Amino acid sequence: QVQVVESGGGLVQAGDSLRLSCTVSGLRFDYQNMGWFRQAPGKERERVSCIEWTGIYIYYADSVKGRFTISRDNAKNTLSLQMNSLKPEDTAMYYCAALQDACSEPSPTEVYWGQGTQVTVSS
Repeated sequence: QVQVVESGGGLVQAGDSLRLSCTVSGLRFDYQNMGWFRQAPGKERERVSCIEWTGIYIYYADSVKGRFTISRDNAKNTLSLQMNSLKPEDTAMYYCAALQDACSEPSPTEVYWGQGTQVTVSS
């Protein structure tokens, strides 16, 4: 049984920071490309960030570059997303994803999804 569980979301003010965490069990985390996606009400799912299993290739959406940092701890099967200088536009449900697709794929099809953690940024 594969489980992907996010945590760390919350309600913050613009300019604040949050750190999201994702724990994975039931698969070889160290061989998984891992990503963060988000979806706001009425909008399509957006790829936020991704880190390949080697940790070498890292993707960030233009909207979060310089503000968000993705990292992984293979010893703990944990993925993190440090979010700084949050903006109201960052408000969304954030999903952790374990990918069989490459990090370069914007619409992965072979994915283990978490249930999501809500991030709300007030102005």
